[in-house]
Amino acid sequence: MSALSSNFVDCAVLIYDEAGNQLGSTIVTYYNKDALLIEVEELPPVIENDGRCKLLILSSPSPCEYQGRIVSEGAKKVIAIYHGVEKESRMAVRYKVNYPASIENLICVGKAYPLLTPLEVGLINISKSGMRFRAPNNSLAIGDMFQIRIKIGDNSKILIADVVNYSDKSSGTSEYGCRFLIGSD
Repeated sequence: MSALSSNFVDCAVLIYDEAGNQLGSTIVTYYNKDALLIEVEELPPVIENDGRCKLLILSSPSPCEYQGRIVSEGAKKVIAIYHGVEKESRMAVRYKVNYPASIENLICVGKAYPLLTPLEVGLINISKSGMRFRAPNNSLAIGDMFQIRIKIGDNSKILIADVVNYSDKSSGTSEYGCRFLIGSD
């Protein structure tokens, strides 16, 4: 399914400058697929370079990455999107983030099994194809599939991922590298 056929309404969007510095996050309130415009709840206070920015829209089944430019439409907070990156790539741009997230279900043979207590993790970075987060040592193993809820302000997004690598840190935590899988909400 093409990312441009997705409905981005109610999706969280992370906004970055062209150098990859995070400027803010907000929610898509309106999407015009034909005009390639999104309207958002809030715009970052400062965007230089003629309003150009990078966007990571947390859509299903996986995030979509776009170039964008803030356009003026009266009082509306509108961003024109273009140059979408729709195919998976290990060389995807990774955006630094600092959002809380929780793993609520493990998935085995296509069925979700809820954890008695969700595993709270700290998101380190995210791309259109995956993410890296910090969690207690031995929380997950390579190949584990799970549902993760990423919390951005008052909103959250559930995505499905699996662990592809991890590294133990001396602080009693591990950093887990994961890829997004089809079938997220």
